[in-house]
Amino acid sequence: MSRFLVTRPEQAWYGETIGILILDASYPCIPGNVGNASTFPFSVRYEKVEGASIDRLLNQQDPALADPFIDAAQRLYNSGVRAVTGACGFMAMFQQKVAQSLNIPVLLSSLLQIPFIYQITGKKIGIITANASCLKPMHLTSTGISRDIPLAIAGMENKPEFRDAILREKGSLDSFRIQTEVVEVARELTRQHPDIGSILLECSDLPPYAHAIQDATGFPVFDFFTMINYVHTTLVRAPFSGIM
Repeated sequence: MSRFLVTRPEQAWYGETIGILILDASYPCIPGNVGNASTFPFSVRYEKVEGASIDRLLNQQDPALADPFIDAAQRLYNSGVRAVTGACGFMAMFQQKVAQSLNIPVLLSSLLQIPFIYQITGKKIGIITANASCLKPMHLTSTGISRDIPLAIAGMENKPEFRDAILREKGSLDSFRIQTEVVEVARELTRQHPDIGSILLECSDLPPYAHAIQDATGFPVFDFFTMINYVHTTLVRAPFSGIM
């Protein structure tokens, strides 16, 4: 192809396939975290949702955040991205409104993978979330999860390092301690629910520890990275090469 057209007049640069809505929060985002661009083997673009603090999204679940989410998603669209994702599973509450406002794929929450996971495993799915008390039925219905899908939910809200580093934004983060904490949660979750067949990490801060969770449980582990990587692949298809 040698002829190219401008399709979005506001677009002034090119080559970023995935746009990521990021919370208005401050804590270290280590490699593996959705909030760290080096997590991905392709270029991404971030847009902060002004006023979308952890407290307003998780605890207050403030519906007034819908407009800031839509505005931020529109800015990503105008910058030329081909899909818009999120950096917190609790963004699920705005999945439908943001998706309706854009004409490109929108995947705000890792929870969107649950119907697919259930279809390929046929077993109960273990969810590890940042705060189990904040995960409501609306987050599930907004991402297409029916009541027929068996779930077991465990939270990180009572784990000291995770709670203080991320939920309370203390300004520092001990990655080894958080890994130890989330592995403890995963082991307890699978002990209490021996019929689990997979684990889904709701929180975008947990993918750095997916390998440790898998080592400890032996289960397939799904998270934001698996979802984003999957969708990115559909947007940048390349010819196959090989031999016959």
